[in-house]
Formats: sequence, C-alpha cells, structure tokens
Amino acid sequence: MSRTSSRPRSFWDDAVVYQLYVRSFADSDGDGVGDLGGVIRRLGHIAGLGADAVWLNPCYPSPQADHGYDIADYRAVNPEYGSLETFDRLVAEAHARGLRILMDLVPNHCSDRHPWFTAALAAGPGSPERARFLFRDGRGDQPPNNWQSVFGGPAWTRVTEPDGTPGQWYLHLFTREQPDFDWRNPEVLEYFDDVLRFWFDRGVDGFRIDVCHGMIKDAALRDWDGDGYNARSWNQPEVHEIFRRWRALTAGYGPGRDLLLVGEVWVPDPADLDHYLRPDELHQAFSFDLLVQPWAAPALRGAVERAVARTAAHGAPAAWTLANHDVHRAVTRYGIVRPEPAPESNDAFAALMRPRGEVDTALGERRARAALLLLLALPGSVFLYQGEELGLPEVLDLPDEARQDPVFHRTGGQEKGRDGCRVPLPWTAQAPAFGFGTGVPWLPQPDWFARYAVDVEEQDDASTLHLYRRALRARRDRGLGAPGPLEWLDTGEDAVLAFRRGELVCVVNTGSTPFTPPAEWGEAVLGSARFVGELPGDSAAWFVPA
Repeated sequence: MSRTSSRPRSFWDDAVVYQLYVRSFADSDGDGVGDLGGVIRRLGHIAGLGADAVWLNPCYPSPQADHGYDIADYRAVNPEYGSLETFDRLVAEAHARGLRILMDLVPNHCSDRHPWFTAALAAGPGSPERARFLFRDGRGDQPPNNWQSVFGGPAWTRVTEPDGTPGQWYLHLFTREQPDFDWRNPEVLEYFDDVLRFWFDRGVDGFRIDVCHGMIKDAALRDWDGDGYNARSWNQPEVHEIFRRWRALTAGYGPGRDLLLVGEVWVPDPADLDHYLRPDELHQAFSFDLLVQPWAAPALRGAVERAVARTAAHGAPAAWTLANHDVHRAVTRYGIVRPEPAPESNDAFAALMRPRGEVDTALGERRARAALLLLLALPGSVFLYQGEELGLPEVLDLPDEARQDPVFHRTGGQEKGRDGCRVPLPWTAQAPAFGFGTGVPWLPQPDWFARYAVDVEEQDDASTLHLYRRALRARRDRGLGAPGPLEWLDTGEDAVLAFRRGELVCVVNTGSTPFTPPAEWGEAVLGSARFVGELPGDSAAWFVPA
C-alpha cells in the first residue's frame, strides 16, 4: 500500500504495540506479582504474536496505592519487579528480537511518598517545596473549591501542619495518595526533562503519557459549575507548551533515534485531540472514540471517519485501541445484552469504559474477534492489551475482599473498578496459578481461566490466539497499517460496514442477518468466524481479488 506522506517513516506509523501490565503478565520469582524477569521469559510470546513494540505499565518504585500510578521515584525500578540492571537486560533482549520498549510516564501526579511531597509537608505553607504542588488555603473548614476526584470523593485533602494544627489543602484529581504537581512551576518542568533523558539514555524508545489533558489546571482554581467533565481541571490551553518542550527534547536526540510520545487524552469532543497533534507537539494520541462506541456499524464508521480526518489534517498516524488496563475487556463490553444504569461517577467515561449489565460471553467473543479485523485493517498503529489475544472476558465476580482498585474503595463498591481486566494471565491450564508463577497471584484467577490458557489455545487452530497471529501477519504482509486511503463501500445494509484499503476489502457485519458480499470484492482470505458464501452476523472478514 503506497504511502501518502513525505514525512520520514517512523516505527509508530504502523506499529503493533503490546500493552503489558507488569504485575499481571508473568511472575519469575514466586511472590505472586509479575515482574521484569517474567517479561523477559515471555518475550517470545509477544514477538511470536507479531508485535513491534511493548508498552510497560508503570514499573517505578511505588507504594501501589494505584498500582504504580503513584510514583515515589521516577528514575528507578520497583524492587518487586526487579532492578535497573534487570530493566537494561529487558531492553537489550527486546531490541534483539526487534521489539521497541515504551514506558508509562505519569506526570500529572506522584506518590505522597515522593521525596518532594514529604519535603512539602515538612516545610509548611508558602515554602518553595509546597510550590511544586497545588497547596491552597481552604474556605474555612471546607476545601478550596468543589472539584471531585475521578476515583470518587473530594479532590482535596487537608494536611496537618508541622506545628500540629489543621492546615492547607492539596489537590489530587485521583487518590489522596497522588498529589498533583503544579506544572506552572519551572522546577517541575526541569525535573521531568531529566526523567525523560534518564530513560531515553537507557535505550527506551518512547513514552505513553498518562492523563495528558490534566497537567495544567485553571489558574484561579475556580469552582466547577457543571456536571461530569470538569473543564477547569482538564484540557487547559497551557498544557500544550509542555508537549512542545518535550517534542523538542526528543528531536534533540537526532535522526538516529526514533522516539515516540503518545498521549492518553480523554476529551468530550474528539475534535479537541487536534490541538495535541500539531507538528511540534505529541507524535500520537489514542483514538479512544472507537473504543467507546456501541457494536453498531454507523457508530463504528463514524469513529473511524473522525480519526482518519484528524490524521489527514495533521499527518499524525492514528493510535487505535479497543482495550487497556482501565476498561472492561472487549469480550465483556461487546457481550452486554441487557445494560444496567451506571452508578454516579466523577469519571465521565466510566459508563462507556466499564458498562454494567447481563453479559452473553459467546456473543461478546464473536464481536470482539470481528472488531479485531476492523481494527487491524485501519491505517495507523494499533495498541493491543495483554490477554485480549486469548479472548479473555472481564473477571466480574472477584470477591470484594480481593479487590484492590481505589475506584472500588473510594466509591463504596458502587463502581467495581478495573481489577477485572488486570487478573494475572493464564499460560498453562494444568499448572499452579495457570503458569503465571509458583506463588499465589496478587489477584485471584477464576477456574474458567483454564480454557483460555496459552497452551490450550496453541492446540486449537480456531482459537483467538491463532486468529491474532494470522491477522497480524496478514496486516504486515499487506501493509494495512501504512498511511494510505480508506474508501468506504456501499453495502446496502445499515448493520454492515465495508471499506477498501488498497486491494483488500474489510467487511464487518454488526447485525444478526447474514450478509452476502458482492463477487467483485473477491475471495475471503481471513475471517473472524468460519463461513461459506454468506458472512454471518457479528463477524468480519477480509477479501481480496481472486
């Protein structure tokens, strides 16, 4: 497929990135927690799948209040996961297999045990140490404003001053253990410049940037007078100055280093992503619009059209995904047949990412397999979350005492949270902990994980694992991820979408009625389900001329 951009090729133009939740991937030392040694041991699985890069969720030292997204030291490795030497070995072995390494950068907030924050508590009001964070006086006994935490409850916590009196309040858009930095402070800017250089100098190939849209807040910290999305704590114009600074920093490594900055940007209007993708800002931002769409052809097509239009406008390749560590697994989301009302939440996207209701897992599996073929036929890079290649459903029935997600605890159990997509992976059906490791896993695995184990799916040619391998190989062989036109085709059916990429036609049937593809589209070379002639409902296929 021909390229349409004169920009030099970068690996992320059409890369397949495997998102790896370190705690739940593979345990090499028997403590029940996944680690970098386990990642090294299982790199062959990722390379054999057909991935080009690995994105590691946070593996820095952390008290684990939010499982690594509360960072106590940005220039070290959590001892639970290994050491800097282990990390260097992982980078070397990944590179030897042709896999790039991306890290997770969490710049909006740190841990309350970060040395800067402990110094701020000790220094008191008005100190340079507190100026690195958003400390403010309250309104009497009330917080400085009415902002709410994404995880439930107020976004402010009051501290006890060094003299023992009730004192100032600090802002935390997430848990109280995650104080937000003040990104208008030059010290914060300089600190993160050093963090980026530290990891780039160790061979890291890029960063996924957490909560890109939240790093700058309304300067006056005014009350928010609306519901849902707080436009005074998110998506402030000054945030773009940070990304221009970081883009220049990556460029300073010269053309010999292909360094990626990809942003997690949740905005109510997908058009707002445009500002993050200007030529001197982020290289990419996730196209979450597709992830939150219902299983309906018009909705899926609309999300694709909007993302492709952004790519055409800015030249930044789309970063597609249908799953990650914050959302219910695709099989479960697509399998909901009787939706339930979502609980009240300060997270405007929670109901879309973690819907509730009765689940038909078999239906969800069919739809998730079909969605994969849609995803892999699109131009741009693709981010796959670990375990999706096995067709794993969400673990919905974790006992309350096992749940660790602060979302669950801060909402009093109204929101079950994200533990269900983070349960350690099953590798071997008959082994203890399904081959994850020799110890008791940090989250319990259900018995039904056995039928999704890697060794079981290896023996079944029709398994989701084999579908992923075939589809990723065909995507690479046919250059489907490369920049190039996407031509929509008329199917005559509201429930069926079809588009052409080069000579290949991707057809997705989101309805229940079989669809007969026109003969001129050619022969099926890959399908999410076995079929002859008619494409069944809730399935997809790729066609090429005979």
